[in-house]
Amino acid sequence: MTARESENLVQQARFGADGLLPAIIQENGSGAVLMLAWMDAEALARTLRDGRVTFWSRSRKE
Repeated sequence: MTARESENLVQQARFGADGLLPAIIQENGSGAVLMLAWMDAEALARTLRDGRVTFWSRSRKE
């Protein structure tokens, strides 16, 4: 994915009023849901850029 494609994806994401987007984490083989976490725009951009999932901590606000 190019940087421009990543940027467009972040811009098109529908964040809630709190600026967060739910992120469902699934097991690759079975598709079983492992967890629900949250991402802000920066976390989503980092995830797309680095290829490693980054979350927003609602309790720590970071």
